[in-house]
Amino acid sequence: MREAVFLQFLLGMFACFSVFCANAEDPYRYYTWVATYGTRAPLGVYQKVILINNQFPGPPIEAVTNDNIIINVINQLDEPFLITWHGIKQRRTSWQDGVLGTNCPIPPHSNWTYKFQLKDQIGTFMYYPSTLLHKAIGGFGALNVMQRSVISIPYPAPDGEFTVLVGDWYNAGDKALKERLDSGLGLPLPDGLLINGVRRSSTFTGQRGKTYKFRISNVGISTSINFRIQGHAMTLTEVEGSHSLQEVYESIDIHAGQSVAVLVQLQASVKDYYIVASTRFTKPILTTTGILRYGGSHTPASLPLPIGPTFHVHWSIKQARTIRSNLTANAARPNPQGSFHYGTIKVVRTLVLANAKTKINGKLRYAVNGMSYVDPTTPLKLAEWFNIPGVFKLNSIKDVPTSGPAVLGVSLFGITLHDFVEIVFQNTEAAIQSWHLDGSSFYVVGYGSGQWKPDSRKRYNLVDAISRHTVQVYPTSWTAILVSLDNKGMWNLRSQDWSKRYLGQQCYLRVWNNEKSLFTETDIPPNALRCGKAAHL
Repeated sequence: MREAVFLQFLLGMFACFSVFCANAEDPYRYYTWVATYGTRAPLGVYQKVILINNQFPGPPIEAVTNDNIIINVINQLDEPFLITWHGIKQRRTSWQDGVLGTNCPIPPHSNWTYKFQLKDQIGTFMYYPSTLLHKAIGGFGALNVMQRSVISIPYPAPDGEFTVLVGDWYNAGDKALKERLDSGLGLPLPDGLLINGVRRSSTFTGQRGKTYKFRISNVGISTSINFRIQGHAMTLTEVEGSHSLQEVYESIDIHAGQSVAVLVQLQASVKDYYIVASTRFTKPILTTTGILRYGGSHTPASLPLPIGPTFHVHWSIKQARTIRSNLTANAARPNPQGSFHYGTIKVVRTLVLANAKTKINGKLRYAVNGMSYVDPTTPLKLAEWFNIPGVFKLNSIKDVPTSGPAVLGVSLFGITLHDFVEIVFQNTEAAIQSWHLDGSSFYVVGYGSGQWKPDSRKRYNLVDAISRHTVQVYPTSWTAILVSLDNKGMWNLRSQDWSKRYLGQQCYLRVWNNEKSLFTETDIPPNALRCGKAAHL
């Protein structure tokens, strides 16, 4: 009898353990996306755009920390196609990053399935095409990651959320823009701005007395945006996946590839109010509007259409350089960094990256430290995995700016896994820059005008810098970041000015050690596409 009871006890424990294991795995979210061409008139002129499941912008991904994302992308375009997941760190899985240094593009009328986890991340992100100039005609969308229910947030929970995708737009198609760049000409000023794919009819409806979170991303291909809401202050709560100091602003600059989240309290009179986005650092200033509508209101916004900087206060360049936000201990999991503090870590390598406008073979190009990047036909990650010679050379690009004419090449830095690196972006142009790093977030520790010098480190913020993945560099100025490169893989460091990236202003960081372990990097996916020299491997 005792043996029977004991056996039942063991079986019960095993059943409970099995249920626990089954429930312990993080949830899976499955999507099938079909990328096609369609016709829309974002600025009133009918043109070809890229649709995802017949939507422009594409469908949002609403997920939770640690969710597993499975997306089967079917390419019905007439060109190879890839989507990258901007700001998603792809821990251990640079195979899923969706750029030409890690993935073969999806051929026309074919498909490929992305499989990645939103590991230990929360926040406001986006996705978009990384191939050619496809991003200029759509294929972009929101990727919002909520915290798990067991994780608190350092502000009162909002009553609702709105996603706002703001960006510049050209009436010319991607192929016309590509032809212009290939001919040696730069791109002109955009034709206008869009909010959620339209010019002036985006409407966000809320109830008076309630508070709403606005997730705002700049999905454009080059232009910095200033964002404000008529008669309403905005409390900044998040910058690209990091909770920030909750400071209040009348307007916020959001540069290409950047995202923020703000809280807005609806405490004004019940009527409509303008949501305004206008370009920064352009002449003329381009402006577009949406509407914040109080529920039950039939009263239109009382002010005439705002043009340029009217009823708001812009950050000046000087002010913007000195604004600091504080990263709190709250993120995707409690105190994810433990006792780690970036200001006390020894820097083992410094990269000073100077961007430059140049000409190579009589054509317009953009270079970093004298090298203008050209994608090889074989992705760098495949060449590394299969040890294919003749695709790349480690440290082919110098750690500091070089003299002499720029050259075409495959710009690749070799970094040891877990190295703590200082990167200085030196902007030699009279135009603002925006730089993004895949695979990691970094701490923005300094801005300055003119030339960066080692003595500039005295001005670094080594206490409470924000952790983010995209940073602006003001005209003829510098920006410094510190980054712990603890994610093994092949990672794209690129300009978010898409014409400059297309013409060579990018490079890759190979973060590597010689230990083969699934704890640091997954094996090549069984469904990985093969191309170039890896086509028959």
